[in-house]
Amino acid sequence: MNLPLTLLIGDAVLSVLAVCAASLVRLGSLNDISLLPFDVTRLLVFAMFTVFSSYLLELYDLDKQQKKRDLFVRILIALTVSFLMLTPVYYSIHFLMLGRGLLILSLGFFGAFQFLLHSGYARLMNSSGLARRVLVLGTGALAKKIGDLITTTNHHHVLKGYVNLTGESAQVPSESIVGNGNGLVETVREKQAHKLVVSLSERRGFFPVQDVLNCKFSGIEVIDAPSFYEEMTGKLLIENITPSWFIFSNGFRMTVSKRFHKRVFDVVFSLLGLFLTMPLLPLVALLIKIDSRGPVFFRQVRVGVLNKEFVLYKFRTMCQDAENGTGAVWAQKNDPRITRLGKLLRKTRIDELPQLFNVFKGEMSFIGPRPERPEFVGELNKCIPYYSERHFVKPGVTGWAQIRYPYGASVEDAVEKLRHDLYYIKNISFSLDLLIFIETIKVMLFGRGAR
Repeated sequence: MNLPLTLLIGDAVLSVLAVCAASLVRLGSLNDISLLPFDVTRLLVFAMFTVFSSYLLELYDLDKQQKKRDLFVRILIALTVSFLMLTPVYYSIHFLMLGRGLLILSLGFFGAFQFLLHSGYARLMNSSGLARRVLVLGTGALAKKIGDLITTTNHHHVLKGYVNLTGESAQVPSESIVGNGNGLVETVREKQAHKLVVSLSERRGFFPVQDVLNCKFSGIEVIDAPSFYEEMTGKLLIENITPSWFIFSNGFRMTVSKRFHKRVFDVVFSLLGLFLTMPLLPLVALLIKIDSRGPVFFRQVRVGVLNKEFVLYKFRTMCQDAENGTGAVWAQKNDPRITRLGKLLRKTRIDELPQLFNVFKGEMSFIGPRPERPEFVGELNKCIPYYSERHFVKPGVTGWAQIRYPYGASVEDAVEKLRHDLYYIKNISFSLDLLIFIETIKVMLFGRGAR
C-alpha cells in the first residue's frame, strides 16, 4: 500500500480546523471549542474517527485515487461512516458531545478541506517537477515488465526510456529506446534521470560496470529490478531472483529478539481475543448445529514452521465429509460444499476464531503466511521456486498476502501469494505487523477475499 504520512497528518490537522470553522459559523465564536483539557480531548476524538473512516475507505492509498470523482465519492462515504460512528459516542459520553448541528457542519467543512488537500496532493506529486524520472537499463522481457510497472502504477515515477545493450534482445517499443550502453552516463544526464533500474536478463559479458559506477557516484540512484519491483508493489519478483539476492539483500533475519517479541504479542492477544469472543463462540456453535449436520469444529492438518505439521482448528463452514469423493482440493468461488451459515462465517472471518488456540499453543502466530495443507505443499514445492522458504516463520491467522491478494485456489495464485509472503518475511517488523492487523479489520468489515 502506498500510504503517505503527509496526508494522514494533514487530515488530522484539517479535522481540528473543520470543528473550529463550524463553531464560528454556527455559534459565532470559538467559546465552545476552547483549549480546555476536555475540549482538546473532544477535538482529538473527532480527528481520530474522521481519519479512521478515511483509512477504511482507502483515502490514503493513492493507487485507488485515479479520478476526482472517485475521490469525491469515497470522501462522502467516509463522512457518512464518521457520522454513524461519532453519533453514539457523543450521546453516550456527554462531555465529548459537539451537538448534532455542529457535528454535521464540522463533517461538511472537513470533507471540503479533505477534498482540496487530497486532490492537490495527487496533482502535485504527479507533476513532472516532482515525479521521479526513471531510466531502465535493458530492453528484454524483464525490462519491459519494469517499464510496464512504472507506467501503470501511481507511485510518482515516470518512465524516461530504455537503454539498449549489445546482446539484449529488444522486447520494448523501439521509440522508447533512448540510448545504448556506451553512452549511458550521457543518456542519464540528458534525460535528467533520478533513478537507473538495472533490468538485464543476462549480465555476464556485457554489463557496463564503469558507466553504472559513474552514474552511482554522480548521485543517480542505481537499483536492480527485483528491488525496484519490491519497492513499487510490496511483493517479490521471485522468478528473477537468484539465491545470492536473498543472501546479500537486507532483511530475512528473524532474530531471537524478534521471535521473543512476536511470541509475547501472540500470547497476550490470543488470550485477549479468546476472552472478548468467548460469549460469541457458543452462539456460533449453536447456529452451526442448527444449520447443517456435522461437528461444530473442523480440524485439518497443516504445515507449520520448519515444515512441522500441526492440527488447525476452525468453525466448520462446509458440509460434513465434503472431500470424500474429491480428496484435497482448493475452495472455489461459489463452492457448493459451503453451507449457508458457512458463507457468512467465511465472509466475516469468524470461522478463523478457533485458531486463537493454535496461536496460544505456539503452533501459529497472529501474523504470518497462511498455513497450507501437506498435500498442496508437496506439489507447490516442486513447481514454485523458493516456496519452502515461507516455512522459516510461523504461519499466521492473517498475513500480508491475505490483505493484499484475494483467496488463492490454484498454483498461479500460490505464486502470487508467495511473492507477498516472502516480502513479509524479508521486512518483518512490529510496524508491518500493526499495519497488517489494522488492514485485517478492514477485510473483516468488508468481507473481501473469502470463499
